[in-house]
Amino acid sequence: MTKLQEWLTAFTVLFSIWFLFVTNRIDNNFLKNNYDLVLYSPVFFVILFGLYALTVVLYRVYTFNDCEEAAVELQMVIILLR
Repeated sequence: MTKLQEWLTAFTVLFSIWFLFVTNRIDNNFLKNNYDLVLYSPVFFVILFGLYALTVVLYRVYTFNDCEEAAVELQMVIILLR
């Protein structure tokens, strides 16, 4: 199973459960009392995923290793090719 298939399967399962909650096919007092929370939960999860992705990207950019030797070598190659 590829990574895309894993993500699509997880998304389909979560969307199906959310859809059952929103259409009131599952009877539960929590769902009746917090319908707005359940209805807007996908928006909250997208925002949280975006914050997580932004944090990971910023952290990895901050901790990116510089390779001084490779930079000097690349500059020498550029000078030689002129």
